[in-house]
Amino acid sequence: MATSAYPPPPPFYRLYKDYEQDPSSAPEPPPPIDGKYEVFGVTREINEVLPSLESQGIRQLYPKGPNIDFKKELRTLNRELQLHILELADILVERPSQYARRVEDISVIFQNLHHLLNSLRPHQARATLIHMLESQIQRRKQAIEDIKQRREEAQKLLGESLLVLDGSQTN
Repeated sequence: MATSAYPPPPPFYRLYKDYEQDPSSAPEPPPPIDGKYEVFGVTREINEVLPSLESQGIRQLYPKGPNIDFKKELRTLNRELQLHILELADILVERPSQYARRVEDISVIFQNLHHLLNSLRPHQARATLIHMLESQIQRRKQAIEDIKQRREEAQKLLGESLLVLDGSQTN
């Protein structure tokens, strides 16, 4: 099989050949996926819910419930991680054969940190979307102000031109 630095486009590009002349000639986009879909051999759900640590067989190190202070819990887990890493260093120096338990504890802490951070993803997505929309609004307001300023400049130039033309007609 030969490879190319720039392979040809997929064959469905031909469906868009008349798009410049008639934009309605392009096919409709496919409908949104509903239910399950497969990506790289893994079946996924559309509305994926973050599985709990317990359902994954991992011990949860922070309190359960909807009112979690993420900042406090992340700091606590971070300090605990630092402590366990220092203890691992001591164990590796003094009793190298007993390192496995500390490595497992560190792994559990990392999994808890990861789960807490993943719990914040929806909030992060909302905040990012709000920021993007606010910046779009700001850019559009700036563009409107720029257009208004250019319009005023154009009207001023037209007014001056009319005065010059009126003055030249009276001479």
